[in-house]
Amino acid sequence: MTPEAVAVVIPAHNEQALLPRALAAVHAAARHPALVRTRVAVVVAADSCLDDTAGVARRAGAVVVPLRCHNPGRSRAAAVLRALDVLGVPETGVWIASTDADSAVPRDWLAFQLARAEEGWDAVVGTVAVTRWPPVPGLATRHHRLYHATRPAGGLPWRHPHVHGANLGVTATAYRKAGGFPPLPVGEDHGLVTALERGGHRVLRTSDCPVETSSRLRPRAAGGFGRDLAALAGLTGRAGLAVEGEPAG
Repeated sequence: MTPEAVAVVIPAHNEQALLPRALAAVHAAARHPALVRTRVAVVVAADSCLDDTAGVARRAGAVVVPLRCHNPGRSRAAAVLRALDVLGVPETGVWIASTDADSAVPRDWLAFQLARAEEGWDAVVGTVAVTRWPPVPGLATRHHRLYHATRPAGGLPWRHPHVHGANLGVTATAYRKAGGFPPLPVGEDHGLVTALERGGHRVLRTSDCPVETSSRLRPRAAGGFGRDLAALAGLTGRAGLAVEGEPAG
């Protein structure tokens, strides 16, 4: 597949503080030389926001879908539908890239995903990295040990077990065939990837292009990566690092 258009989708709930950095990173990725002939639509699903998330997104040039569902799965799905409508091209030429409002993608993020699409992959499941840690003794070390527990030695490719809505890409055709993001309050990213794999789609799990994400210990979503960090920091009763989108323990 050679994508002619890209839909970047970002769910957001009261994210006026962190969203500007996320959108600046996405726009930088969209300006990569590899995308000079590729249309890019950036859509923010502003879900049940009480702050200026929608205004921040619009001023940054993003399309906004206002929602009141308190549901990341519905938010991501609504953003995808709006992006496909904005792009107005056949789904066979569209790549869907998902990230989060508290994350910052690298400049080659979209170029990397589109190159994998041209290699024949239906989806790219990436990893995340934290560079700004809260002052909790040992938290970074504990997280790194658990997150990278399955990484092979010797620099071999890592088919990691993680799923992050902050770093996920899929062809629009495979997305539709897999049923899209399920309407879940947590785990919609994992649900989509599971459906893609069960449907026989070519899914690349790679750590080659990680996305920087927040280390906040009181995340907007009820579960996932932030919940795992809070557990490692001793702020919740749940122990262990789950694959994002799956229950811990």
